[in-house]
Amino acid sequence: MAQQEDDRAKVVELVGRATSAMLTTMTADGDHVSRPMAVQEMEFDGDLWFFTYDDSPKAQQIAAHPKVNVALANDSKSEWTSIAGTAEVVHDRTKAEELWSKPLEAWFPDGLETPGLCLLKVHGDTAEFWDASSSKARQLLGMVKAIRNDDPDEFPSDNRTVEL
Repeated sequence: MAQQEDDRAKVVELVGRATSAMLTTMTADGDHVSRPMAVQEMEFDGDLWFFTYDDSPKAQQIAAHPKVNVALANDSKSEWTSIAGTAEVVHDRTKAEELWSKPLEAWFPDGLETPGLCLLKVHGDTAEFWDASSSKARQLLGMVKAIRNDDPDEFPSDNRTVEL
């Protein structure tokens, strides 16, 4: 039980340091589509929040197929997190005000008054993370060992799957 709690805490930490996110949804034809999304500045509690438009393809895809995946990365620290869960379109002005930040105006020029603005809430069910944040020299040596021994487990990283 303690390991599961430690792993959840690790996911919170990694999501908090993520610098990029890709949201994957499913089209009506069953194809998977990924697109970059702005990571919202808030502590991860099992839910991820994104801004979008009501009539966007991703909002329509989520309405039809709510199972999604969000891949988050912090390349400079060699940290990656994949969160599988269920998404929904949310209209909550108070939550939007809480999450709003000035850089979002690049996509939503009228701020919170942008017509069709809504939130996407992704409730995470599971998370898988890879943390190879050791020194670059240790990573390089581990890569050489992994290649030489034909064993990817020689690469110095921590990989776990966590129930959220």
